[in-house]
Amino acid sequence: MSDFKIVIPARYASSRLPGKPLIDLAGKPMIQHVFDRAMQSGASEVVVATDDQRIFDVAKAFGADVVMTSPDHENGTERIAEVVTMKGWSDDTVVVNLQGDEPLIPKSLIELTANGLLDNTDAGMSSLCTPITTVDDAFDPNSVKVVLNQRGFALYFSRASIPWDRDLYKNGQDELTSKMPVFRHIGMYAYRVAFLRDYQNMVACPLELTESLEQLRALWYGVGIHMSVIDQAPGHGIDTPIDVARVSAILQAGLNIQTALN
Repeated sequence: MSDFKIVIPARYASSRLPGKPLIDLAGKPMIQHVFDRAMQSGASEVVVATDDQRIFDVAKAFGADVVMTSPDHENGTERIAEVVTMKGWSDDTVVVNLQGDEPLIPKSLIELTANGLLDNTDAGMSSLCTPITTVDDAFDPNSVKVVLNQRGFALYFSRASIPWDRDLYKNGQDELTSKMPVFRHIGMYAYRVAFLRDYQNMVACPLELTESLEQLRALWYGVGIHMSVIDQAPGHGIDTPIDVARVSAILQAGLNIQTALN
């Protein structure tokens, strides 16, 4: 079994869905579905990290190891950095950041993200990407692109279309380059604890502020990010009431199948 840990950051505040981790999906709060996925992944330890007493109480009730963290963190990476200090994990420990709004995430992707670090000892972070196949995605600023080196490490992340095919795109943006793959970044991360300790002293850099992409902070300070390429992006997390209905139906269908088999 791969030796890695999982932290699930779970905030109550959400501009579109307040209290999102506690939303009922097929009879369970969303945070419990995510926790169950994490437990199936083979992680040696799973921790829910929250800043809200309501989430703390619910997670504790279904048996999770849950810790209360500061409400002042700007992102999940900062929250996880606090957790590793609280837990006293060693510098070489690999920690997967599993978002609390991803109840359908396949356990295979959790393991793949962790193995990106376990198999590349010179990386401080790991993440995922998938090939872009449409022009619309390639030029959509909401679709974050990443360029890789020959070893599968990230060279740069951008909201712009990279790599830029000079000869092709000078005539318009109605065709996708065929000279090399165009990858979309999938925002799932694993960190080495040594990096998380350093991260707390890394101030936001100009690239990060310009592109609004926190992973650029790691590249700015020379941290290697290994990227595993997957064939297809996982389903979207939960951000809207429509997502809630869709995912709840999928989970309920899965429960119905299990009940029928038993």
